[in-house]
Amino acid sequence: MTDKRDITLSIGDTDFTFTLAPADVTKYFNAVTPNNKVAPSNNLLTNTVIAEHLGALRPLLRNPVLTMQLAGTLLEEYAPDVEIVVKKPSTAPSV
Repeated sequence: MTDKRDITLSIGDTDFTFTLAPADVTKYFNAVTPNNKVAPSNNLLTNTVIAEHLGALRPLLRNPVLTMQLAGTLLEEYAPDVEIVVKKPSTAPSV
């Protein structure tokens, strides 16, 4: 798997293609704070969508809930498929 990925999201009848790299995701996570979530999501979407799709995307981003949903879906798709298991400590006493 390459670090940079093209991801296409369909919203209604329109496809939007985003190109994400680790730096984009890191910048997003570093910008998110308890009082600032929508602006980093908006920035992630507008900075990673291909130029031809930006004009059609901007009106959709006026709704903050949709903005958050789109960013969440994009990040979920970018995440690698890795199985993570938390090993619980043994309850048996150590000798």
